[in-house]
This record gives sequence, C-alpha cells and structure tokens, in this order.
Amino acid sequence: MGKHLLLVGGGHAHMMTMENIDKFVDKGFKVTVIGPSIFHYYSGMGPGMLGGTYTPEDIRFATKYVVEKQGGIFVKDKVVKIDPEKKLVYTQEGQILSYDVLSFNAGSYVPMQTVKENRGNVYSVKPIEKLMEAAIKLKVIFAQKKLVVSIVGGGPSSAEIAGNVWQLAKKTNRYMPEIRIFAGKKFMARFPEEIRSRVITSLKKRSIQIIENGYVKQIKTHEICLESGESFSTDFIFMALGVKPSTIFEESGLPVGPDKGLLVNKYLQSVKFPDIFGGGDCIYFQDQPLDKVGVYAVRENPVLLHNLMARLENSELKIFDPGPEYLLIFNVGGGLGVLKKKQLVFGGKIAFMIKDYIDRKFMKKFQAIEKIL
Repeated sequence: MGKHLLLVGGGHAHMMTMENIDKFVDKGFKVTVIGPSIFHYYSGMGPGMLGGTYTPEDIRFATKYVVEKQGGIFVKDKVVKIDPEKKLVYTQEGQILSYDVLSFNAGSYVPMQTVKENRGNVYSVKPIEKLMEAAIKLKVIFAQKKLVVSIVGGGPSSAEIAGNVWQLAKKTNRYMPEIRIFAGKKFMARFPEEIRSRVITSLKKRSIQIIENGYVKQIKTHEICLESGESFSTDFIFMALGVKPSTIFEESGLPVGPDKGLLVNKYLQSVKFPDIFGGGDCIYFQDQPLDKVGVYAVRENPVLLHNLMARLENSELKIFDPGPEYLLIFNVGGGLGVLKKKQLVFGGKIAFMIKDYIDRKFMKKFQAIEKIL
C-alpha cells in the first residue's frame, strides 16, 4: 500500500473527496476517514428537521457506506490530538494512526460553559443529532402540556431554532409553548437592519419573545440567570451561542487563527505543516476571515480534492478563491424565510421555497453517490 490519506470528518468540505475515494485507491493510496457517526448530517437543514419539514433521512449522507464501498476505511471515533512532527493522530478510543497527508473537516461546537447543572433539559444546536433528540422529546411534551422553551444566543441560529420550535408545536396541534430568545444586548447585531427587522417581525407575529436585557451568566436546570441579576424560569433550553472550531489544533501546537481554528494559507494548507489541510468551520483562512457558513465549505470542495491528490503525488497545488458574496437565507419556521443577495432583501414563503430547493438539490447530489455504489 502506498501513501496514506487521512480525512478527519465527513462534512461539506470533504464531500467531493469522499465521492472520489476510489480514484485515490486506484492510484495505490490508502484512504481512512475518521468520524463520530456513520452518517453526516447537513447542518443547513437541521432547524428544518427540528420543525418537522425534513426527516433525519432527508438531511444525512451515509459516510461509512460511501467510504467502504470505494475501498476506503471508516473509523467511528474522534481525533483528540495531533503530533504533526511524527505525523500521528490520537483518537478518543485510544487508537494511533499515522498519515502522509491529513485533512480536517472537523466542524465546530457550541460552548456550554454557562450550564452549571444537569444538562437533561439543555440541548446544543450542534451536533445535529442533539436537535434530533430534542425534536423527539418536544413532540411528546407538546402533546401533554404547555411549557417554556428558551433559546440562548443572539444570532441567526437562535431565530431558526425558535421559529422551528414554534412550527413543531403547531404540527403537534396541542399545547403551544412560550418561546423566548435570550439575545444578549442586541439580537442579530452583526446583520443589516433590513434583515434584522424582517426576522424580528416574523418571530414576533408568532409571539416569540426576544429578550435583549443583557448576557446570560448562568444556566440552571429550570432557570436562566442574566448578568443583570434577572432570572427567568424555563422548562427546555437550546444553546445557540455561536460555534467555535475544535480545540485540538491549539492543544496540539498547530498554528491557529484568532478563533483557534486551524490557520491555513491560500491552498487550504497549514501555514507550518504542508501535509495538513482543512476546510469548513474548523479552519481560519489566513488571506481573508470567512463567515462560518456552509457555502464556503462547499466552495472549498474541489480545491481540497485537487490539493490532497496533488500533495500525495508531489504536484502543483490550486489556490482557493472564496468567491463572490454568497446567497444568505434563514429558515425562520412556519414555511417562511428571510433572503439576502447583494442589495436584494425579502422575507416570506418564496424565500423559504428557494432555500428548500437549494438544500434538497445539494443533498440529492451527494445522496445519489450512495445509489451508484
């Protein structure tokens, strides 16, 4: 067996590489994919799955099946440390794997430091499996009684979760919950007013409260405490505080960006270790900080595919161009969306229909690989 390509994570930025594992194998390379689940769930459709628009099967890609059918090796595990000098990775289960070329699409996580007690009623919005658990639990409770659902976080993820919790309750058709967003000092502060106002109007029409009295200091089992001293009782909590890259890069001594993501150059290659690459939420692109949105991971796909093969074959690398301003659409539940593309901004059913079409087309493209193999 020739050189070893090791992929950490089966996310959006690795989709084309996983689609072409057979080409690496045909050239004599060994390919191993490490992931925490045998499936990869598309996070862009996660809120819709929570709201019941999609089933879990609609939004997932069969990572293990696709890897193994093409002659690759799938390892259900999680990388906890990298030794870039010895070219080794260490996993949670105690495995040690060597590599010649390594690529990370390890995603991101939601910080949970403010949660001080039992997390039984507290769910992070990532990984998507947590949203699946929450949806099952909420459907049962919505049929039994009225409750207070709180979303902690002031970004678009909070808006999407709140709107889709409302949608899930509406579909259950029994008890409608009281839904509150704890948005810090200003809800969706980094977005233009024309987007904020449309999202806020849509949520408030459905009696979803947006609390902007200050940041959350502490979360207890049935209570949210603000830095101001105010406290609010609650029955169910979603943590949507924004995502952070995996901590393994800094802990392993690799160069990282300000957000602690793997610092990569214009080739999506570690600035210090040329055999390490990465894409998606877990990297910090040196040339131009990128928003943590799926569109950049999708745009990184062909470049990562080319550059991983090129590094194995000692040939020329391609430069990644982040491309033009991306289409932004939020799924705010109830079959409604808010869309922005350059100067065009609008909300309503058509905005959601466009998002739904794009997302389903993306999933069908990669799910089709499973049927071909």
